[in-house]
Amino acid sequence: MIRNLYIIALLGFILVSCGEKTTDQTEPSSQTEGMDDRIQVTQAQFDQSKMSLGGLEEKSFPTVVTVNGMIDVPPENRAVVNASMGGYIKTTPLLIGDIVRKGQLLVTIENPEFVALQQQYMEVNEQLTYLKAEYDRQVTMRAENITSQKSFLKAESEYKTAVARHTGLDRQLRMINISPASVRAGKISSVVSINAPISGSITKVNVSKGSYVSPATEILEIIDNDHIHLELSVFEKDILKVKKGQAIDFKIPEASSAIYKAEVHLVGTSIEANRTIKVHGHLENESGVNFLTGMFVDASIVTNSAFAKALPSSSIVTVDQISYILVLDEKQSDTYYFRQAEVEVVQESEGFSLVQFNTDMAADTQFLTKGVFNLLGD
Repeated sequence: MIRNLYIIALLGFILVSCGEKTTDQTEPSSQTEGMDDRIQVTQAQFDQSKMSLGGLEEKSFPTVVTVNGMIDVPPENRAVVNASMGGYIKTTPLLIGDIVRKGQLLVTIENPEFVALQQQYMEVNEQLTYLKAEYDRQVTMRAENITSQKSFLKAESEYKTAVARHTGLDRQLRMINISPASVRAGKISSVVSINAPISGSITKVNVSKGSYVSPATEILEIIDNDHIHLELSVFEKDILKVKKGQAIDFKIPEASSAIYKAEVHLVGTSIEANRTIKVHGHLENESGVNFLTGMFVDASIVTNSAFAKALPSSSIVTVDQISYILVLDEKQSDTYYFRQAEVEVVQESEGFSLVQFNTDMAADTQFLTKGVFNLLGD
């Protein structure tokens, strides 16, 4: 009996203890209800991370026309090499990328027709000596009324015809880089050379040894990159805003994020089939850059500028395509309290951003301008 009473009392004690524990676990914490959701930074953290505060600043923001285009060279800096007369490529020692000087040997061409042309020149040259002497004799005899008019006119015609043919063959030989003086000395060759018309780099090689080329065949292309420019395409709706002398900011998106400077030099006066107008721009500094002809560029033509309140771009952090800033809410003792705010970046220029706030900001509001990424970047 006594043993049963003891067991009942023990069970009752256990149940009471479990009830107290359950009551303790479900009781809410008064500290959690009062938690501050602002970002807190101590003075030591602020100094160690080299953070800084700042306010809105008056900055100039340009009005721009966004365009694209390419790096190009003037027409006189680009040369397509052709053969004046057809033939078979005998030597072609150059490769794409080779640097050549004006007058340097590019390729040699062989053709039996070159021999025939030189032979004709030699024959006419020899005939010319005789025809010149005969013509002079007829002039003298005509003056003394010894010869007939018919004989005089025949000698004159034959001589002038020979002179014309001699001159034409002389020009043809010079066009294929054969010296008429060498031919007159008896040196006849079946091979002619083609030399570089300008200095520059080989950008195209369209032939190989043994291939036949006609006068219409493009053998090589040479481009001189000493003077390069921008060739931009501006849409019809924007062209009236573009004027000579306006500044251009451009970059090569596939090669670098660096921003380069140029200036509008010429504005086209005709509309292309795609409703764009060509705008020619000169680079401010061509030295020290290794732009290649044909590189694609993204450019902005500055057509106007206006002043507006802006924040340093370093004060803005973008997370999941949403831009945030940290607004100083208050400072208590050695602790800064920052409030996170969402903004929309309207425009960026020279390290500053024109932003649109979702809430009103007082003129003297302070923002965290350095160190924002350390707090929001993760």
